[in-house]
Amino acid sequence: MDTRSVASIMLAVVVSMAIGCVPPPRMTGSENSGSPSDTESTVNALFAPPSPETIPGDLRGEQIRLGYKMVVDTQEYGKRYVGNALNCTNCHLDAGLNPNAASFVGISLLYPHYHERAGRQMSLADRINECFKRSLNGKSLPPDSVKLTSIVAYIEWLSRNMPAGSAVPWRGIPRLSSTHQPDPLNGKKVYEQKCVFCHGSDGQGTMTAPPVWGPRSYGIGADMARIGVAASFIKANMPRGWGWTVMDDEAFDVAAYINTQPRPDFPDKIHDWPKGGKPVDAPY
Repeated sequence: MDTRSVASIMLAVVVSMAIGCVPPPRMTGSENSGSPSDTESTVNALFAPPSPETIPGDLRGEQIRLGYKMVVDTQEYGKRYVGNALNCTNCHLDAGLNPNAASFVGISLLYPHYHERAGRQMSLADRINECFKRSLNGKSLPPDSVKLTSIVAYIEWLSRNMPAGSAVPWRGIPRLSSTHQPDPLNGKKVYEQKCVFCHGSDGQGTMTAPPVWGPRSYGIGADMARIGVAASFIKANMPRGWGWTVMDDEAFDVAAYINTQPRPDFPDKIHDWPKGGKPVDAPY
């Protein structure tokens, strides 16, 4: 993929996702969203990622372009560090430009950040490696890896229009709050009605969409393995291009169905939440 092709694809994504885009309000608080006071202080903040035309033509620009490639085609550019069939953009939709799907825009401003699951401060590079180990069922990129620093450079570039000290109201995924008891049996019906065309009857994915369970999908240690996180992602983004069309209870049910299917283990899970605070929907 040459430089002009990358720029053209990025421009199409930016235009489709960013022009006039103000993300919906978060439905509940979470570890992945700002505090209420921070969110209120930036309620009029615009989701305004930079244009690909602003990528510099120097070494930094090459880093940014490689970071973009790592995100959209992790299977090719990061294959040494990936243990399943996913790409970063399968969760961070549209190369991190979708404000309803854990967007990268503005995220670099929030690091270093205390991560409750790890029980310590984490750098942006640390958090990226967490995703490689958990969501991609792979291994960490070396700290001095050109590919790791390129992903950081790409995320920093996407955050360049955000004033220092800003909160990021679209951080994470719009979270659902429900007293509904997730029903995986009904979730199976919802999956067959609304998900099977893209993800396959066996959940192993198709040419259109990635696997959602089994050895080629995300591991038990991934955020998406939590029913509440998966339900929120499904509600906001699925079926692809028709987000917000699944009912809240359906989203919880299908998330329960998907997340009770087999998936890779994460042996290091025994070290999670060392200081407490484990979510009730953690699968282990």
